[in-house]
Parts: sequence; C-alpha cells; structure tokens
Amino acid sequence: MRVSVDPAKCCAAGQCVLTAPDVFDQADDGTAVVLIGEPGAEHHAVVQEAAAVCPGMAIQVDG
Repeated sequence: MRVSVDPAKCCAAGQCVLTAPDVFDQADDGTAVVLIGEPGAEHHAVVQEAAAVCPGMAIQVDG
C-alpha cells in the first residue's frame, strides 16, 4: 500500500489525523502530511478509513 495526499484538495479538516495519527499529521497551515508513505498491514484499515472520511477526497491510496 502507498498513501499520498494532494495538498491542493486538502481542506485541513484533520479527519485523517484523528483517524490514523500514526500515518498522518498536519503542517503548520493545517494541510495533511503523510508520515508513513508505505504503511504496514497493521495500518491498512485505518488508512482506508481516513481516505473514506476525508471531506476533500485528498487522500490517494494505491495497492
């Protein structure tokens, strides 16, 4: 699995950080930052959930 965030789509809601704090953080401007670009299997479910709840649909999950 690979995860990325499109900063142009990110509305800085922080739902990804609340859902998967080990994988996402927020920059000073509030936009999402990926901490683990290729999270292990133990994070797959929460990464998928974070992508699903992202109001800006800014999270891309491949694999």
